[in-house]
Order: sequence, then structure tokens, then C-alpha cells
Amino acid sequence: MSLDEKFDKVMARYDELRDTLAAGLTESGDFARLSKEYADLTPIAEAIAELKKGRAEAADLAEMIADPAADPEMRSMAEEEFHLLTKRIPELERKVQISLLPKDEADEKNAILEVRAGTGGDEAALFAAELFEMYRRYAGLHGWRFEAMDVSETGIGGYKEATANITGRGVFARLKFESGVHRVQRVPATEAQGRIHTSAATVAVLPEAEEVDIHIDEKDLRIDVFRSSGPGGQSVNTTDSAVRITHLPTGLVVSQQDEKSQHKNKAKALKVLRARLYDRERAEKDAARAADRKNQVGSGDRSERIRTYNFPQGRVTDHRINLTLYKIEKVMAGEALDELVDALVSEDEAARLAELG
Repeated sequence: MSLDEKFDKVMARYDELRDTLAAGLTESGDFARLSKEYADLTPIAEAIAELKKGRAEAADLAEMIADPAADPEMRSMAEEEFHLLTKRIPELERKVQISLLPKDEADEKNAILEVRAGTGGDEAALFAAELFEMYRRYAGLHGWRFEAMDVSETGIGGYKEATANITGRGVFARLKFESGVHRVQRVPATEAQGRIHTSAATVAVLPEAEEVDIHIDEKDLRIDVFRSSGPGGQSVNTTDSAVRITHLPTGLVVSQQDEKSQHKNKAKALKVLRARLYDRERAEKDAARAADRKNQVGSGDRSERIRTYNFPQGRVTDHRINLTLYKIEKVMAGEALDELVDALVSEDEAARLAELG
């Protein structure tokens, strides 16, 4: 199917939905479903209409320019307008093509963020804590809610691992390319020789799953309760309120101990477990779909090194798109993270457009 045929198909469906909804002859359940489809198609239909208008104007201008009887001044104005339109039409075509790309059903979902210290001992744990704070600040700049769910501290300000629930509009769409290994190069505060050390932390961003997305059978769970403890084993709770849930079919284990209520810890642990199972299911589908895909921006593989933060040189490099920003402080403050995210989103769109051929 050619691009123009796709455009016509979208416009025909858009007109059909408009007429159906205007007639008000649908059942209440159908009305909600069709209204959503109509709302989703509206920006695409508007972009197609804008593109068709631009093409029609360009054709009229080309005709005027080719007319030997045309007034020279009018021809000159037409040529100028035609030149502007020929630059704008490919941009409009790309805009429409992007809007027609299959949507990631998880893009509008909230996210579960997991950050874990990797190789590098205390320095890795300190970096993991800084990454966690970077995402907290980034969430704040976007007006999202950032709720720390479970934080395992090292006692010197570092995190062995930390989990947060981030809620807001389009959270997963903006954060999904953050999954992978983040490497840091710098001189640790504890290093007397002033040598640069390399350490790493792993980030996982999972779409938050609803019960409708993933059903968990109670008989597939083993739930253990234990006493919460703080850094160094110091007791922070005198009751068995901490919860560890093991999903027997997959072997996935989730622990939660931040709340004083066992019920609340169990609810939070189930939320994380559901997100991990949903992410696992998506990864299996993506792997099958992308078996012959060469231009993936990121496979989402947790072992893939995606970014290096070099403090002595003040730079952050994303290895998937070979983009380097010399503004490490602004990236760590969450302020410049959008520059990386925007570039990753654009690269992913370009790769998917290339697949459509």
C-alpha cells in the first residue's frame, strides 16, 4: 500500500467515525471506544489535510510559474512561495508518517524505575544514588509524581538498589530508552592518588502494568514476611512488616520494606512484580518482532552499556546514537536530560520509518 493510499484510508475512517458519532446511534460502550479512536485520529487527519493542502498549493504555484503569460512580478512571488513549500512538504510528510507509526501501547503508562549499583563497590553505589536523584529531578521538571518505593542504602550515601513509581502523562514514552548500563568515570572522593575510576549502575524502566494487563494467580506466589532492617542491619521496625514475594513460575523475587504496614508493602511488591512480568512479556514479543531489525536504538537489554558520564571532561556520551553533551552538571540535575531523550526518540522514529520502507 502506497503512502497516499494509507492517507486515504485514514481519512475515510476519520470521516466514518465523525458521521457515526454525530448521528449518535452507537451504544454507550461503543461510543466511548469510537470517541477515543476519533480523538486519536484527529491530529493525524489534521496533519494529512495540511499536507494535501500544501501539495495542492504547490501544484497551483508550479502551474503559474510555467505559464508564459503570467505577470513577471506574480511569477516571482509564486517562485518564492513554491520554494518555501517544497522545503515544508517533506517535513509535513515526515510528520504524518511518524503519526502513522504503530503506537507502543505502553507509552502512556506510568513507570517503575529500578536503579542498581553495578561493578565498582562504594563508588558504584554512590553513582546509583545520583542517578536515582537525577530521575527524581527530571520527574519534577515534567510535573510527574516520583514516589520512592524501596531503597537499600549502603550507609555512606550510596544505594545498592532503589525503586520508584513515576506517574504522569507519557512517563514511559520519555523514559523507556534509559534502561541499560550507565557507566561513570571520575576520581572517587576516597581516592588518595587522584586516579580516575570506572564504575557502573544498571537502570531498568518498566511500564506499570494494571491487573487487566497482567493477571497474577495467588497460587503462583510464595509470600514471606520478615522484619525490616536499615543500613548495617539496624532494626527500623519491630514487627514482621517487610514482604518478599516469589513468583514461582518465573522465579522472579520482589522485596518491599519501606512501609510500616505489611499490607502496604505487599501491595507495592505486587505492583513491581506485575511491572516486571509485563516487561518480560513485552521483551519476548519485541525480540520476535525485531529478529531481523538492524537499527534498534536500544534493545532494552539490561546488560547493554548505553551511556558514559565522564566527570573530569564534563561530558555525557550516549553510545547508541553517538551523541556527546558537554554539560554533565545539567544532565545530572535533570535539566539537559531531555536533549538526550529527544535525540533517542527521533532516532527510534527514523529507524521505524526506515523499516516501513
